Amino acid sequence: MSIKMAAEHARWPAKDDPIFTIAGKAKEAETLYGKENVINSTLGALMDDEGVLVAFESVYDVFKGLPNQEIAGYAAIPGMPDFLDAVVDVFFAEYKPEAYIRAIATPGGTGAVKHSIWNYTNVGDEILTSDWFWTPYQTIAEEGGRSIVTYPLFGGDGKFNLEGFKSRFKEIINKQKRLLTIINTPAHNPTGYSVSDEEWDSIIELLKSEAEDQEKRIIVLVDAAYIDFAGKGDERRAFFAKFSNLPPNIFIIAGFSASKGFTMYGLRNGAAIGISSEKEIVDEFFSACLHSGRANWSNGTRGAMTTVAKIMQNKVLYERYVEEKDYYKQVLRKRADAFVESANVIGLELVPYRDGFFISIPCKNPFEVSKLLIEKHIFVVPLAKGLRFAVCSVSEEKCKKAPQIIKEVMDQF
Repeated sequence: MSIKMAAEHARWPAKDDPIFTIAGKAKEAETLYGKENVINSTLGALMDDEGVLVAFESVYDVFKGLPNQEIAGYAAIPGMPDFLDAVVDVFFAEYKPEAYIRAIATPGGTGAVKHSIWNYTNVGDEILTSDWFWTPYQTIAEEGGRSIVTYPLFGGDGKFNLEGFKSRFKEIINKQKRLLTIINTPAHNPTGYSVSDEEWDSIIELLKSEAEDQEKRIIVLVDAAYIDFAGKGDERRAFFAKFSNLPPNIFIIAGFSASKGFTMYGLRNGAAIGISSEKEIVDEFFSACLHSGRANWSNGTRGAMTTVAKIMQNKVLYERYVEEKDYYKQVLRKRADAFVESANVIGLELVPYRDGFFISIPCKNPFEVSKLLIEKHIFVVPLAKGLRFAVCSVSEEKCKKAPQIIKEVMDQF
């Protein structure tokens, strides 16, 4: 008889993360067959055309120039003050909402998800997001005794499915009187979809309508982890201004990630940003997240925060950073365009793509197709509803080539 020592709530089946498992197989294939003969579209990190992780020189020149003590020292538990001020200013750009705003540091965008789920839902609650979603949402929800429920992301016109969202939203909030909904935009993971400004108008109209019932508590987490690689300039940030003067029982949390925008993947640096029409609500947010942060990760990475603050507050450093980031935004766009154009020519169906690191392919047999693609040295991530192809990590040439091979394998089913 086997003895269980873990508490009941901590007993989870032993399993590997599928993304990192497939990524490991891709690395093995690169060693055996050469990188030039492998298409590794697994991890959501920006790679150059040779498959080497992109780490912005404009960022790491600053980081490596810090005194050792500034890198090694503890950060303030809520985050370094200059970092928090800089994040709020630059995150919203010219679209800062007319509202009370407070930020608190988190370990990447994941920390903002954790804060939102733990502090704004109760045990047993359902959390609403789209049917294409980043699977750690489910992991974080389950860890706290919550669950993820979904609505179809796309309507028949290939745009945001407002009716599906509205129906599910009403169903859950009428039952719970409190609802956290996660909207991952712009540059949604895993589809690359960005909710348009017009679609945001319709979403906010629904939120305001539901908020007329003063007993309801509506919380929206805008997971904007990929915002720095969306659009050409700052136009994908325009929707932030729509969060001005909302009813007090609508609370917005925005998740910022330096992992993507500053290529600080392993330095675990980000922030949760609370937005409300009432000061007491953002102060409550700050206190709740401060307590949770201390209970989970204590504090963040001081050197990473100091680096971001120095770049954002220095015109020369910031312009150099923006120039480097814009270069890679163009690289990413060319890769995505190459993949989409190739797919359109051969009739490979894609989920509507607008921005970002990923493109998804609807597929009825994703795990079987993924296994066959591995035999052809193409590594994609199988999801519940299809395949995720990370254009962020694949050269433009390989992005042109991949759709044909993927379609040939899918046609076998």
